[in-house]
Amino acid sequence: MMDEMMKKTNAEMTPRERFLALMEYRPLDRVPNHEVGVWGQTIDRWQQEGLEIYNLHWDWFTGEEYFGMDPREYIPVNFSMLPAYEEEVLEENERYVIKRQANGIVTKALLEGTAHGTRASMDEYFDFPVKTREDFQLLKKRFVSSHSGRYPPQWRTTMLPGWKQRQHVLILGRNCSTLGFYWRAREWLGTENLSYAWYDQPDLMHEMMEFIADFTIEVSRPVMEACPPDYIFLNEDMAMKTGPLLSPRTYRKFIFPHMRRLVDFYKSYGTPYFVVDTDGNSEPLIPLLMEAGVDAIWPMERASDSQDPLFLRKKYGKQLRLWGGVDKRELLKDKPAIDDHLRTLAPLVEEGGFIPTIDHTVPPDVSLENFLYYMERKKALLSGRF
Repeated sequence: MMDEMMKKTNAEMTPRERFLALMEYRPLDRVPNHEVGVWGQTIDRWQQEGLEIYNLHWDWFTGEEYFGMDPREYIPVNFSMLPAYEEEVLEENERYVIKRQANGIVTKALLEGTAHGTRASMDEYFDFPVKTREDFQLLKKRFVSSHSGRYPPQWRTTMLPGWKQRQHVLILGRNCSTLGFYWRAREWLGTENLSYAWYDQPDLMHEMMEFIADFTIEVSRPVMEACPPDYIFLNEDMAMKTGPLLSPRTYRKFIFPHMRRLVDFYKSYGTPYFVVDTDGNSEPLIPLLMEAGVDAIWPMERASDSQDPLFLRKKYGKQLRLWGGVDKRELLKDKPAIDDHLRTLAPLVEEGGFIPTIDHTVPPDVSLENFLYYMERKKALLSGRF
């Protein structure tokens, strides 16, 4: 099937043409080559093993070009708090620092092992900015959609012309923090408090979900009116290994109406695809995401239950595009094991609507040699030569 698709497309496509053809199951020269990034500790290891690039940010053009990937560009809209909280160190020693972060969360972070802005372990969370409805009313003052700092200076003259003439994929989201409903609520209340709030403070949660949609729409509107991107990338992270952190019933009651409104807004401007990023096993929520108009999910973490892309394609069909699904743990093994793993994904690559990437950022126990081998073999897979 892949050979037939390739025969129909003799000329090399631009990265944007290739991506759009992949998403619509049309003939293409090869499948897009994307990845998401690496831990800071991985960069340190790879530099010791011969990595020649030091500014390894794959969401920009440097790392993508170095590893031969298709370039993408993220629109730099600021969806964060403006003004942010003043950062404050509450306690510090040679082992850790307790600090109020710019988002108002108080964390305890180990200092040992930090590299390139990445900590070797997750922070411990002590306090969050919202506990009551009154707290939320104060917090909303930090999310004024019309704040001038949300857009780069002179973006209409310096960036917009290039966006309109682009041959690469243009995205609103991800590193520019288009944060979703669950993600924002978790940052404001904390995971445990949020889990109770759906039941103990339903009025607050309805107000919060409505505000998130309204704020995201209004911040996005100037960009959407000027130059609709090729897809929207919404960060959610609303699941763990065995399942989501909220039930489908809770999602439908509180989030779904506003999610559908948000998707409809973006698509009304001509942006064809809406993608949701969530770690863990989000499978029980996938029918609701699709009903709301979501077109693709990422990263399909293979350590989580039910996150096998072959299973998901069989269950949900071609309406759901799949990104990710390469088990990072397989890259710790030998080269035949990497080949065997990629071979299992060949049917999906041939079918279309699937972009294989490592199922999150690359951890530091993956050697540069194994990663380069994986990239070499993946390029063969994407070109139908595996």
